[in-house]
Amino acid sequence: MKEHPILNSKPVIGITTRPRNERGTFEVSTKYIDAVRRAGGLPVLLPPGESDPSAVLAGLDGIVFTGGGDIDPREYGGATHPALFGVDTERDAFELALARTIVGAGSTPALGICRGMQVLTVAANGRMHPHLPDVVGEAVPHRESDAGTSHRVTVAPDSKLAAVMKQLDPVVPSWHHQAAPAAPAGWRAVAHAPDGVVEAIEHEKHPWLIGVQWHPELAPDDPAHQALFAELVAAAQQFKLRKANGT
Repeated sequence: MKEHPILNSKPVIGITTRPRNERGTFEVSTKYIDAVRRAGGLPVLLPPGESDPSAVLAGLDGIVFTGGGDIDPREYGGATHPALFGVDTERDAFELALARTIVGAGSTPALGICRGMQVLTVAANGRMHPHLPDVVGEAVPHRESDAGTSHRVTVAPDSKLAAVMKQLDPVVPSWHHQAAPAAPAGWRAVAHAPDGVVEAIEHEKHPWLIGVQWHPELAPDDPAHQALFAELVAAAQQFKLRKANGT
């Protein structure tokens, strides 16, 4: 019997990009693309600017919301701060609309990374600490100057994240100066840094919707971090099959 072509095709994973730069290009780290490919997904870049999130999602089986500049604090009722960087209202509008559509439809699997977790938070009417050192100090390194760093997190044992990573105290690559004070309504905080900072959230009802404040794409040789991409792609394949079957 001939196998259904859907079973032989890779799930399409959208990867958000940084905003248009002074050279007139959209950019994203190749590490996100490599991680999706290693997991068996077909990466497609999603530059900001599209006005219809449903049309974007129609061609995708999953999404990675990537890192980057800060969200405009006006999106969450916050105040400006000297440490803010890379704010781009077009990118904010595009990604927040995508996130809200995903949650509202309860369908497309998605992984939010660093800024991407913050997008998921703000899309759910959550708030942000504009600059973490003002709140928790610098005992735990979340970002060291312009360089990346690492620290340990504690993962809730009964969480989907724990089932994916198969670790409860992983060391995570970190590069951020903002974070949510708590999980927004409809979400659960499932990992914390030693200073109490929320490091991961997962949606309480969506089949596969997880945000991590760290950068798993920066640890390609660590099975726990690569598992986030592998499980996203696996969920996207199941979503693809459900769409093909009309269920």
